[in-house]
Amino acid sequence: MNILSLFDGISCGRVALERAGVKVDNYFASEIDEFAIKMSRFNHDDVQQIGNVLNIDESALPQIDLIMGGSPCQGFSFAGKGLAFDDPRSRLFFEFVDLIDRCKPKYFLLENVRMKKEFLDIITEYLEVEPILINSSLVSAQNRQRYYWTNIPNVGPPEDTCSDMLQDILEPRPSRKYLAGQQLRDNYQGGNQLNPNYKSQANRIHEIDKKAPTIMAGSHGYANGYINQDGDIRKLTPIECERLQTLPDNYTDGVSDTQRYKGLGNGWTVDVVAHILRRMQ
Repeated sequence: MNILSLFDGISCGRVALERAGVKVDNYFASEIDEFAIKMSRFNHDDVQQIGNVLNIDESALPQIDLIMGGSPCQGFSFAGKGLAFDDPRSRLFFEFVDLIDRCKPKYFLLENVRMKKEFLDIITEYLEVEPILINSSLVSAQNRQRYYWTNIPNVGPPEDTCSDMLQDILEPRPSRKYLAGQQLRDNYQGGNQLNPNYKSQANRIHEIDKKAPTIMAGSHGYANGYINQDGDIRKLTPIECERLQTLPDNYTDGVSDTQRYKGLGNGWTVDVVAHILRRMQ
């Protein structure tokens, strides 16, 4: 198959295709973040980078069988400002629609965050398929609810077969550099409790015997909060975030931790996407 992956990021889609058993003849990736591209190239020598989505010349491509992508979601997300199509990043959704019209692939797959119904309905109207809400907790140790729009037939959520909790994907002895700062540790009161004057979303401490919260695309690991592992208050490591996204260990190696966290937070839960892509068989 010939694949066009828009807003490709770290090429989670390429991993999902391989995991789904889909033969890939050409994988064209549209991405502009230099660090995401570096992580993609670190893992895949067959990904063909074709640059900015705004500059794609479909006449230079073979017939595309599948267009997939997760258009930038900052304007849609409940965690953001909720500007939706007034946010120039979220307007890029229309480039996804335009390329479907121009390339006329057999299949398409779009992923995006939970959002207000008014925005959801606009996307659904343009793509002419109903979205499927899937929580990554069905296949991983992470709670991550995402909408998927696709014309791949007979797609539904995967079976709930994953019993892994956060504690099951932790590294046993991570580097001490992931320890929380002294100020946060000084305000830790036992259990998962912080001094009420020091509470914030970034400082939250997660219970490791439950599913992890959604990992974020913040530039620092503490955007994902902290855990208490054997009395140590620390942030999740990049490898642990890779496991939450069902990627291989060290998939994002070769760049700074800052860029690893960003790429992973913007990425896909691979096993969810592989579940959807298998329906093409």
